[in-house]
Amino acid sequence: MRNAFKTSVIAIAAALGFIQPLMAADTLKATDRPNIVILYADDMGFGDLAIQNPESKVPTPHLDQLAREGMRFTDAHSSSGICTPSRFALLTGIHHWRRFHNIVGALGSPVFKDGDLTMAAMLRDKGYDTACIGKWHLGWNWDAIRKPGTPKGRNSHVDFDWSKPVPGGPLARGFDHYFGDAVINFPPYAWIEDDKLLRAPDSDLTKETLSDPAKEGGWEARPGPALADWDFYAVLPTLTEKAVEYVRARKGNKKPFFLYVPFPSPHAPIIPNDEFDGTSKAGPFGDFVVQTDDACGRILAAIKEIGADENTIVIFSADNGPEKYAYARDEKFRHWSSRPFRGLKRDIYEGGHRVPTIIRWPGVLKPGSVCDSLFSQVDLMATLASLVGYDLPGDAALDSHDFLPFLTGNTDTAPRRSHVHNTNKDHYAIRDGKWLLVDAKTGYVSGASKEWEKRHGYPSGTTSTVELYDMESDPGQKHNVAADHPNIVENLQKLLAKLRADGHSAPRLQENGT
Repeated sequence: MRNAFKTSVIAIAAALGFIQPLMAADTLKATDRPNIVILYADDMGFGDLAIQNPESKVPTPHLDQLAREGMRFTDAHSSSGICTPSRFALLTGIHHWRRFHNIVGALGSPVFKDGDLTMAAMLRDKGYDTACIGKWHLGWNWDAIRKPGTPKGRNSHVDFDWSKPVPGGPLARGFDHYFGDAVINFPPYAWIEDDKLLRAPDSDLTKETLSDPAKEGGWEARPGPALADWDFYAVLPTLTEKAVEYVRARKGNKKPFFLYVPFPSPHAPIIPNDEFDGTSKAGPFGDFVVQTDDACGRILAAIKEIGADENTIVIFSADNGPEKYAYARDEKFRHWSSRPFRGLKRDIYEGGHRVPTIIRWPGVLKPGSVCDSLFSQVDLMATLASLVGYDLPGDAALDSHDFLPFLTGNTDTAPRRSHVHNTNKDHYAIRDGKWLLVDAKTGYVSGASKEWEKRHGYPSGTTSTVELYDMESDPGQKHNVAADHPNIVENLQKLLAKLRADGHSAPRLQENGT
């Protein structure tokens, strides 16, 4: 792979026939550094991105255009098959399974330890304005505003002093600004700006509150404090507008900015606004993907509007694969959200964690290029640290590989060869080169669909203590060849045990013997 590198670190784009000035990353002034925008979808499958699924029933014109203007990654992975762990790993460069496995529950505590270095804190230290607008789902210290004497285990709107700031959220993790509702289907159902609720919840949402059905699937809304006039359908449009406003406010600001936009969509409740009904041929979920694509397009347009598109890295990805409703969608509409892979959200089969990923960097990554090398979201931490000249301490970014030399054409070898897949405790898979070992009887967590397997040509009636797949010849994971390669199974099990026991997998830490 040979790509040109423009604003910061690079140099020659021989394949394109031109030369650009060389400038080392550690010599850059803050104002020379590119803005960084991460657009992070929720429960969006690899096959939901139209440009990489020829059988897609969902148009994604804005993301397709982003891919044509940048680089599309075909072998990119989130750390987990569920949301909180993947978000933690993205922002820290540490695989979630070194710390925890589950999501933060309703009104749950932060998953971070004091002193954890996050991407936002790192970039702020290097002169960036930092903002998170959207779904947080990494915990807040809600007990800090709980009224004394509150009955144990009760979470009613009368149990909290909503006038107080809520500690432990994004502002405690390196972000200068936050706007969102924390989690669309978790309480409190109210807007939070920075560390305070804009309006105090005046009621409690219950299952009975949601009398109208969601457009597809269930509401999945946990009970708890809410505004009586809370409108779930307003969440995505409001977050989109707030992100656009933030970008527009950067016009003329000489400081670079880091904007992290974790969308609440197309996660349940699957509730596309009415104007998007019927815009796909894959039902309401497909329409919700279209609305998410539209939201990305509006933010990208704002970046161009302020004249920052040539100096802004835009990264698009998702936290995990699609929810189990995808089985019915495939049967009814013939749209498989994980195509061409097997598995869904929670699963350690590929569809649970191989996610759509695009990076656009004008003048740096060749437009329309494709990277087939193994890549993980945890790698963004070390890559961006290398870009801005940040010296990562030994207790930070424990699993993050620096892809900057590879992406800029200074090496032909991608730094990552292996990747550990995990959602639940003691349920792991490991990839090494072309081989993928499911170190369990099955890679399913969300559950199998025999009808889906039959329709897609999967063998039936097979049992094994482990599963081994050749991902070059069998990306759909149809043919378990563990019995044919016992030595490979043993070696992968040893590698998995080592990566778990070492406490880190970042090359810089391995080289230093940390």
